[in-house]
Order: sequence, then structure tokens, then C-alpha cells
Amino acid sequence: MNDNQNSKVTNPWSWIPTLYIAEGLPNVVVMTVAVVMYMQLGLTDTDIALYTGWLGLPWVIKPLWSPFVDLYRTKRWWVLAMQLLLGSSLAGVAFTLNTPFWFQGTMACFFLMAFSSATHDIAADGYYMLELDDHQQVWFVGIRNTFYRLAVIFGNGVLIPVAGILQVVTRYQMSYTWCLVFYGLAALFIAIWLYHAYIMPRAKADAPRRTNAREVANGVVTAFKTFFQKLPPREMLFAMLFLLFYRFPEALLTKMSVTFLMRPNSAGGLGLSPQEFGLASGTVGVIGLTLGGILGGMLAGRDGFKRWLWPMVCAITLPDIVYVYMSYAMPDNLFVISSCLFVEQLGYGIGFTALTLYMLYFSKGNFQTSHYAFCTAISYLGLMLPGMLSGWMKDILGYRTFFIVVMALCAITFAVTAFIKVDPEFGKKKSEDAAE
Repeated sequence: MNDNQNSKVTNPWSWIPTLYIAEGLPNVVVMTVAVVMYMQLGLTDTDIALYTGWLGLPWVIKPLWSPFVDLYRTKRWWVLAMQLLLGSSLAGVAFTLNTPFWFQGTMACFFLMAFSSATHDIAADGYYMLELDDHQQVWFVGIRNTFYRLAVIFGNGVLIPVAGILQVVTRYQMSYTWCLVFYGLAALFIAIWLYHAYIMPRAKADAPRRTNAREVANGVVTAFKTFFQKLPPREMLFAMLFLLFYRFPEALLTKMSVTFLMRPNSAGGLGLSPQEFGLASGTVGVIGLTLGGILGGMLAGRDGFKRWLWPMVCAITLPDIVYVYMSYAMPDNLFVISSCLFVEQLGYGIGFTALTLYMLYFSKGNFQTSHYAFCTAISYLGLMLPGMLSGWMKDILGYRTFFIVVMALCAITFAVTAFIKVDPEFGKKKSEDAAE
């Protein structure tokens, strides 16, 4: 019985897609869906930016408790525990929306969601590295990135349009509409938790560990110390700059591209409806992203990461030119707009593979779960801070000049990539595997 079950569940395809959907969905709910909800419930832009901005903090500071996740219990245990907590926090948002303390209650639930999601990220990435060998990690990196991004697009391209449709049906009872949305999300997460409790294999390397407070404290100190000793000081500086600034243009575009697509022509945008936005970004964009993510992982798995590093850099930067084109041409044809988004998302899917592979490469060795968490936190900080300034930049420059400046700043991505070092053999399929 056990042997049959193990042979059934060890196929990575049975758990990687759903694991990374569970990793990406809370992030987009906290960082994007919450913004739309609070806007529709009457908060000012100043309050929205101030309060929701704090919700990104757990992803930045998660290395502070990542050694605890590394040392206590198993990664599988942490994944399942956090998924149950995420489902509960989503239900908590729905429950508190119609109470007199709705703002304080939903913010508390969102912060619990952010903390649980950041912890889930640590455990899920650690489990991924323990369950798969080097070649499998590289081959599936495009798959995991794709399903993570699919979850993000689901939040932007499905949840928000669905909320808009429900608002029409309920005659714009905003609180009731968002209650329905969040109860639905809670049910989805409980279903994911039940599925993973059955299907996720127990990795041999993911052995249960019991530690005392002193061991955990020593582990934290050792993890931080070994992280900054992985490379000589000069190479370490270049590695940190790469993690911070590789996605700099994307960080500026992430929020402003959405507002550009949905704001009316009078405000410089394309004026897409929520349904049109869902179709262009959530359907056509998904196809481009899926192809790009899978293609990036397969190419790196075949020829090694180093061979495809520079093509991936070009892929994540140069397609951003489509926003310059759209800001000047102002197309009203949904096919043209969708085609532009397809090109940009295809490039992003390919290019983001490089960042994930470098973090996997950098984190190899002892404390790899903690070190990978440090890498993702630094990368997230590099995504969050420019994003906070992007609206200010766009309001000063206007969409057209803003997109031109973003294209010029793509030079930063090329500059930080030029100085990193990668083993040419990392990610290549081993000769014995090829022979089989």
C-alpha cells in the first residue's frame, strides 16, 4: 500500500503546480486585490498606499524567522500548517467586512495572511529544493514560475472582474460582494490544503527535527553569517546588486501598467473595462507567460543556465517597449493590445527564469532554505521600493515619458548582470541521465 502510494505521489507534476498557485495567490490578494477593495469601500489613495504598503513587510523581513522554519519540524509540515492558516485568514476578511470594526479587522486578517504567506514561501521553496535533484530543480523552475504567475494573473484578471460582475448583480453592495469573493477564496485554500495533505510526498531529506531555543538562536546567527560568507566580498556585492536591481524596470511597470490599461483616455490610459482587462491580461497574457516560463526552464535545463543568461536578460527588458508604443498609438483594438501584452509576458516568463535559477545556484549548500529566503527577500525589496515610487514618477512625467524612462533604465538590469559569476555546468542535464 505504501509503496503504491509513494510511486503515485512522487511525480513532481502532482504537487508543483498547486504548491506554487498556493504561494502566489495570497501575495496578489494582499498586494493588489486588497487595494481595489479598499478603494471601492471609500478609502483615500493616501490611506490605501500607507496601510497596504505595510502589508509587504513580512516578505522583506522573512529571513528573520526562516532559520526557525529550517530547524523546526519539516518543510512539509510548515507548508500544510500555513495553507490552513491562509484559508482561515481569508475567511476572517470575509467575516469582518460587515462589522463596525471592518477596517481594523480586515487589516489584521490581511497582515496574518501576509505573515502566513511569507512563511509558506520559505517552506515551499525549501521543500522544492529537498524533494528534487539539481536537474529537476532547473527543469521545473519554469513550471513553478508559470503557476506562481498564473496565480497572480488570476487575482488581477479573474477575481477583480468577478467582483465587478457580482457588484452589478447585488446592486453595488460592495461589502457583501467582497464577502462572497473572500469566502470563495477561503474555500479554495481549504481544498488546496486537503489535496496537499494527501498528495505531497515525504522527502527523505525533509526529516523531522526537534530543537531548543538555543539551537534555533545559534541557527539564526549561523545562517546569517554563512549567507554573507558564501562569496568573496566583491562577488557578494555584485550578487546582492543583481538580486536587488535585476527586475528594476519591471518593478516600475508592475502597478503603472495596470493603471495605464484601465484609466480612461482622458487620463492618458487605454480605458479597458474590467472584463476586457481580464481577457487581455488574464487569458492572452497567461498564454504568453506560460510559454515563456516553460521555454526558459527547458532551455536552461538543456544547455545550462549560463548559456541562456543574456538572452533571458534581453527577454525581461526589451519587450517593455510595447508600452511606449501603446502610450503613443493609443490602440482601441483589443487584439492589438492583447498581442502587445502577449509579447511582454512571454519575455517576462523567459527572463524571470534567470533570477530564480541564480537564487537556486547561490543558495546551494548548508542552510539552503534560509539562504534562498534571504535571496527572495532582497529581490522582493528591489521590487517593492521602486514600485512605491512609480506612481509619483508617472504623475510627474505622464505615461509616455514614464515608459521611455523605464526603457532607459533597462540598462541597470544589463549592468548588474554583467558582474555575476555562474558555473557553466549548473542546470545541465547529467550525461548519465542523457544516456538513459
